[in-house]
Amino acid sequence: MAAHGEGPIPALARGGIDRSADERSRPGLLDRLRHDVAARVLLIHGDAAPVSGSGLRYLSTSEVPGEAEWAFLGRDAAGAPLLTAVLPDGAEAPSAIGEWGSLRATGGDLPAADADAFVEALSLGRWLRDAAFCPACGARTELRTAGWSRLCSSCGREHFPRTDPAIIVAVTSGSDPDRILLGSNALWGANRFSCFAGFVEAGESLETAVTREVGEEAGVRVTDIEYRSSQAWPYPRSLMLGFRAVAVVDGEARPDGEEIAAVRWFTRDEIRSALDRGDTWDGSSEDGLLLPGRASIAHRLIVDWCAGVA
Repeated sequence: MAAHGEGPIPALARGGIDRSADERSRPGLLDRLRHDVAARVLLIHGDAAPVSGSGLRYLSTSEVPGEAEWAFLGRDAAGAPLLTAVLPDGAEAPSAIGEWGSLRATGGDLPAADADAFVEALSLGRWLRDAAFCPACGARTELRTAGWSRLCSSCGREHFPRTDPAIIVAVTSGSDPDRILLGSNALWGANRFSCFAGFVEAGESLETAVTREVGEEAGVRVTDIEYRSSQAWPYPRSLMLGFRAVAVVDGEARPDGEEIAAVRWFTRDEIRSALDRGDTWDGSSEDGLLLPGRASIAHRLIVDWCAGVA
C-alpha cells in the first residue's frame, strides 16, 4: 500500500482545538468547569448543534437544559474550557437557542476549530447517550474521566467510546486516467453517486477490506491501492480511512443489485461540471449528478482526483 502525496485535509480532520487529555483524570474537573463563567458549551441535539453566521454558537453553562449529559472537549485557542452537553433522545430542542445545523450539512463550511469541536462532541455524545449500561453484565455505569470513560459499578469493567474503522475508495480507470467509478446506493435517489465504502471486518487488513468491498459492491478487481487520509464520521461511530485504487478491467464494473443499485464511470469533465455547479447532497440542485456533501471524506477524495492532486 503506497503512501499518499501531500494534499488538502478532509473537512473534519483539520484539528483546531486542544483536547487536553491530561486534564480528564483530574478529580471533579467536570463539576468545576460547569461552574466556570469562561466555559463555552456546545449543545448537541440529535446530530445538530446551534449555528450562528458562518460558525457554531457556543452557550454558557447556565443556558444548558438540566437533563443533558456533559463531557469535557478540551480548550480553545485562548485556553477557555470547551464542554459539550448532549440532550437525551426524544428531548425537544430549546426554542430560545435559535438556528440549528447538522454536521452533515454544515461541517464542510465551518472554521477548522468549530468543525473539530462538532465532530468530537457528536462522536462522544452518541456514546454518552447509548452506553449507560455495561455490555458485560447489564448494570448501570458511572461516568469517569470527564465524560471519556464509564466504570461498571457491578463487575468493575471500564468502558471507552468505540470507534469502528471503515474504508472508502475512489476507484479510477486503469485505461483512462480521466475516468472515475462511482456507485449509487439503493437507499439514495437515482442521481446520487459516491465512492465505495464499507466496514473493516474482524481480522482483516485495510488493503484486504478495500479489495473485498470494491469487488462486492462494484464487481471490479483493483490494484495500486494508495492511502490518502482519514476522517471521523459519527454516523454512527466510524473512522473513515480514505484510499485510491485503480481498476484492473473497467468492463468488470457492475452493481451488486442489493446495496448498490448502479455503478457508472464518470469523466473528469462531468465531475468538474457538477462541482462547479455546487451539485452536492447538501446543495440546492435536484437535477443531474449529485456528489457527496463537503463535510464528507468522499467529497475530498473526488475533489482531489478531479483537481489532479497527487
